[in-house]
Amino acid sequence: MANPTLKGHRALILTTVPVPSGPIDAIRDQFPDLEIITRVAPWGVSEVNGFSDKDWKDITLLLTPTVLPTVEQAPRLQFIQLISAGANHPTGFMGAFSLVRHVFTVNADDEDRPQIAEWIILTYLSFNRHMSTYWEAQKEGRWKLKPGNPAISEDVVGKRIGILGYGSIGRQTARVAKALGMDVYAYTLSPKTTPEPRRDDSYAPRGLGDPDGSLPSKWFSGGSRQDVHAFLASGLDLLVVATPLTSQTRQLLAREEFELLSKSGRTYVANISRGEVIQTDDLVDALNNGLISGAALDVTDPEPLPDGHPLWSARNVTLTPHISASTGSYYPRLLDLFRMNLERLSKGEPLINGVDRDKGY
Repeated sequence: MANPTLKGHRALILTTVPVPSGPIDAIRDQFPDLEIITRVAPWGVSEVNGFSDKDWKDITLLLTPTVLPTVEQAPRLQFIQLISAGANHPTGFMGAFSLVRHVFTVNADDEDRPQIAEWIILTYLSFNRHMSTYWEAQKEGRWKLKPGNPAISEDVVGKRIGILGYGSIGRQTARVAKALGMDVYAYTLSPKTTPEPRRDDSYAPRGLGDPDGSLPSKWFSGGSRQDVHAFLASGLDLLVVATPLTSQTRQLLAREEFELLSKSGRTYVANISRGEVIQTDDLVDALNNGLISGAALDVTDPEPLPDGHPLWSARNVTLTPHISASTGSYYPRLLDLFRMNLERLSKGEPLINGVDRDKGY
């Protein structure tokens, strides 16, 4: 039944940092009968300070980083929007609430695609152009490089990017890579052998992503090790790990996979998925023994990465603390997606970025 003002609903908006009032005011303006409560809940916490069971019982709509109430705490909850692209963070999400089929859940897969794609390309270009060497020279006030430093860098025209997990982030990365003259290979779990299944019907701002699936020159698919190995053995210059973390993808890349990549002698690995998709000890060995040319990691296992961990000092590695999506436009985009989904909910229409809790993403 349509409910254009969302009368009778109570929304709890949890953000990891304080956000500007503008996007939330826009939600209030569109839904004047909706009660909105805002709180800051740092990433990783499982409870909201000062928010009691009594407060939870009337919450019907929830935007959350990692906090998730029990079914008993929030018996009226109807809609959950996660602030992350992955659905593995909220404690218990794949547990109790996976059984409550009337609770609609979506993720933020579309809202972080531009900034994460920028991070991937930034780190790869910086590696190819030896920027770390020049930064060190600048710090020391030197114009000329030291003997033994690489003097010749490479552009990326004609190089091949393989995207493991061709969702919203992967499609935007493909768009940027294609604009730089790269060849794009895509890997998906389900086959995409004809134009129709290659399309992406999720929400995409104009000019972003690959809505019709036309950018890859070659598609790979399947859930077996052999299927993944065929993709990894396809001569990749840049491997982008963008697959969701599930039981099927946990430690998907380990020693055997790095040995396959080593046959090209040039593969650079960028992981913006989850650290657990890669076997960390094998990654360190692959870096230090030259099985891969280098790696850019915005996620690690363990995370946070402890002081003194061997990954910090591995050869040709760039590490950032899970910040590839963190730009000033993130929360405005996220809250606008929340507003659009509330509008669809008020009209009884399908939601944007629905999570399949059977698949885990």
